[in-house]
Amino acid sequence: MNETPASHPSVLTIQERQRSRWLNRSVVGMGFASFFSDAGHEMATSILPLFLLSIGAPAAALGTIEGVADAVSSFVKLGAGWLSDRVAHRKPIAVAGYLLTGLTTGLFALATTWPHVLAARAAGWLGRGIRGPVRDAMLAESVAPEARGRAFGFHRAADTLGAIAGPLLGLALIRLLGKHEVTTLVYRQIFWITLVPGLLAALAFALLVGERRRAGQNAAGLFKMLSQLPTRFRWFLLGVGLFGAGDFAHSLLTLRAAEMLTPVMGAAQAGQTAIALYVVHNIVYASMSYPIGALADRIGKRRLLAMGYTVAALMGIGWMMAVPSAWLLGVLFALGGLFIAAEDALEGALAADLLPEDVRGTGYGVLATVNGVGDFVSSLVVGTLWTVTAPAAGFAYATILFLVGAVVIYRLRGR
Repeated sequence: MNETPASHPSVLTIQERQRSRWLNRSVVGMGFASFFSDAGHEMATSILPLFLLSIGAPAAALGTIEGVADAVSSFVKLGAGWLSDRVAHRKPIAVAGYLLTGLTTGLFALATTWPHVLAARAAGWLGRGIRGPVRDAMLAESVAPEARGRAFGFHRAADTLGAIAGPLLGLALIRLLGKHEVTTLVYRQIFWITLVPGLLAALAFALLVGERRRAGQNAAGLFKMLSQLPTRFRWFLLGVGLFGAGDFAHSLLTLRAAEMLTPVMGAAQAGQTAIALYVVHNIVYASMSYPIGALADRIGKRRLLAMGYTVAALMGIGWMMAVPSAWLLGVLFALGGLFIAAEDALEGALAADLLPEDVRGTGYGVLATVNGVGDFVSSLVVGTLWTVTAPAAGFAYATILFLVGAVVIYRLRGR
């Protein structure tokens, strides 16, 4: 049951202090934790295909590993969020999740067959699923409501910088450790090195993030707590789910760019250009996350999120009409990074505004599960339409759902 701030003066004191200083120690700590964690697992992910090849794994192994890991992560988030609403302190759950992800990524070094990698990856993504909704609930409670856009935007920027740094570190280590020959041993050494950022992530969260004892724990069961989610939040989930069912993996953009540019550049240069365009995508994503969050605090999160979804539709239309021009494709990749920045920064911030504190963890768990199901459905449908008919058909499907999702989010005001 929610408690009013008037009945807890200490809560008022904390909120008033953070109202004037949104970039507080807890927000910075969560940013560092996400940066280090993403740097570590993206460093491992960038070399994982090469490692699997070196130990004789079949081509389908990588897809199996990623699919199982994503499924584990998506569905454990609901239980983790629900559990965090039942306890006085969420922080130990989040620290355990970061620690599990960091340790299991390093354990790739011990794998001799691809099922070993599958087991370690699934365990690591279990930790990722555990920490996600718990951390988001803590982030929402670390700042005043009018500063949530900035806090979530800052966090997403730190997370994305880690995702950029990780592959670059992996590439640098390959060149450093494999000067004469890149062997399986080199990959194993890099996996061991990922333990460093993985452990730093857990330490950053443990040492920098503060948390007060929550006075209003919710003792309801999972299904009872789900029934307590507000109606406006359910409409929000509908909009997010519809949009997510079209929000395909952006690795498909890299594939499409390479396909389009190959006839005019040749396969090798087209592939390198497509990768460079994806780097542009990630740079836009990282650099725009905080400004979008800050703008949302001024003009409203709902409106700006609907605009972000509309930018996704513009990108989809652009891909349907695209010609093999690196500059034009660069604009489309930039639009992709822009709407992902809005999506990731504002969905979490807006959810905090719609959720009472006593079901906030559960709400974030449901949101994460909806997004996980959307990722699966979108990539499956878009990939199938791409293969069976044409890439334009997949982009058309996604564009329609982007627009429908934007309309539902925009109409939240009236509900």
